[in-house]
Amino acid sequence: MARYTGPKDRLSRRENFDIFSAGTKLTRLNVPPGVHGAKGTRGSSQFGRQLREKQKVKRIYGLMEAQFRRYVDEAAKTRGNTGEALLISLEERLDNVVFRLGFAPSRPAARQLVSHRHVLVNGKKLNIPSYKVKVGDTVGIDSKAIAIPEVKSTLDKLDKEDFTLPGWLDRKAAVGKIVKAPVRADIVEPISEQDIVEFYSR
Repeated sequence: MARYTGPKDRLSRRENFDIFSAGTKLTRLNVPPGVHGAKGTRGSSQFGRQLREKQKVKRIYGLMEAQFRRYVDEAAKTRGNTGEALLISLEERLDNVVFRLGFAPSRPAARQLVSHRHVLVNGKKLNIPSYKVKVGDTVGIDSKAIAIPEVKSTLDKLDKEDFTLPGWLDRKAAVGKIVKAPVRADIVEPISEQDIVEFYSR
């Protein structure tokens, strides 16, 4: 599956949001990318606002346009709120679960762990980042992954810092479990899903 491999800071600056969990390494977040900076921006229209929201969510979860559109189409076929169904489907992706459990410092890092076969689902290695987890599934990382310096550092921080685990997940050491389906309130990122639904409803 295709993925974005270009500069990352510029995407966060475009959306005015720390998409890739760069933290203090991300500079000039409030200045748009490009040679003209803030001077090259215009007032946002309704379409522009909806486009930016769509781009932001797509980049948060590391998807390309065609794959993201499929998630939108699937959400539109479900009963209930389309926007919430979309976000819940994105939350249930394996790479996102690895990130939410704190096994990786960012979603791109979590995706790499999955792609390199370091993640086990119900005791079996799985290398499909888009795999949709289910209630009762266990998700863990293997001993090789734990030995990776960045992963080891991340796990050490979980024990020392006040890490907030989403309510739909449970974790003990390097193994997590999906205890219930995620709900909209579990998603902490500032997202307006209605803008995304309206964008694709044009």
